[in-house]
Amino acid sequence: MARPMTPEPHPRPDALVFTDLDGTLLDHTTYSFEAARPALERLRQSGIPLVLATSKTAAEVAPLHERLGLGATPAIVENGAGLYDPAAPETGGDAAYQEIRSALAALPRDLRAGFQGFGDLEAHDVATLTGLSEEAARLACKRCHSEPGLWSGTEDGKRRFLEALLGHGLSARQGGRFLTLSHGSSKADAMASLVRRFRPRLTLALGDAPNDVEMLEAADCGVIVRNDHAPPLPLLKGEDTGRITRTDRPGPEGWNDAVLAFIDRISAR
Repeated sequence: MARPMTPEPHPRPDALVFTDLDGTLLDHTTYSFEAARPALERLRQSGIPLVLATSKTAAEVAPLHERLGLGATPAIVENGAGLYDPAAPETGGDAAYQEIRSALAALPRDLRAGFQGFGDLEAHDVATLTGLSEEAARLACKRCHSEPGLWSGTEDGKRRFLEALLGHGLSARQGGRFLTLSHGSSKADAMASLVRRFRPRLTLALGDAPNDVEMLEAADCGVIVRNDHAPPLPLLKGEDTGRITRTDRPGPEGWNDAVLAFIDRISAR
């Protein structure tokens, strides 16, 4: 007798799209995704899952995930240090975050003085820094895996600060606004785990900041979304062959153009 086939955990999608949020899918100033609605609707119609990949916390991502109508698709949070799974919300606590705060407290005072993390601030201070509402800022402070902050010291001081953190098993990634400390997982690492899980035929990644580079270079197709509020990313591996491209328009306008063009390409195959 033939053995029954084991059902696949997920239907294999034609593509999986990974996107940064601030300055990419969300407008840098207003945090709106209105300009990207046509492409969001095309993704939904095409059955292509959209994976948010952000430095935001699970608490921040959950209401946005619902507004975007992303269903059961997981999201990459805290720069790849964690996952938000709507079907099984994270319950692991903040032990990793407390380890980061303890490592910061153990640094020599002159090294520690140049870094101001979210844990050093009240919600209204984070709101002022980010332009978020105070309620949204409170969600941003619900850290589990990473600590974003601002560096105000010298470049040499920053180098010594990061070297000292390595001794505690911590590394840092520069985003569009903040230097984020974590135990080392990146958006690309989390992307790889979801690619193994969903097994898409193609992957598209979109981002605008240094902490997106590994994800952009690991995807089958990468898009650097123009950000007029930060220095442009350097030439990335794959741009010379056209595997990685850049948008003409910034933020969600450029995101919309790029995603629509991607869907048109794969639909024509």
